[in-house]
Amino acid sequence: MITFKIDGKKLTDWNSFHSEFKSELNFPDYYGENMDAWIDCIDEMTEKPTLLKIENGKFLKENKPELLNAILECGAFVNYRKIEQEEKPNLIIAVD
Repeated sequence: MITFKIDGKKLTDWNSFHSEFKSELNFPDYYGENMDAWIDCIDEMTEKPTLLKIENGKFLKENKPELLNAILECGAFVNYRKIEQEEKPNLIIAVD
């Protein structure tokens, strides 16, 4: 299983959100820094089981719940889209 860690304390706004994901998950240079691009990049990298571990999730939930909700909702969409395409849903999101 491929594992990536994101520190929720570093996600302070949408700019830092996209910057952290691009850096930590090695998104390509052409990453569009919006949630449609986030979904596409996550989808491309989840051919194999992939764990996205959100550290300091409680902090993120209390301070920037819209960012945590975006991760959870868009992550669920990535899995849903794979199921619709008759592929395995491989994205696991863990929040501490």
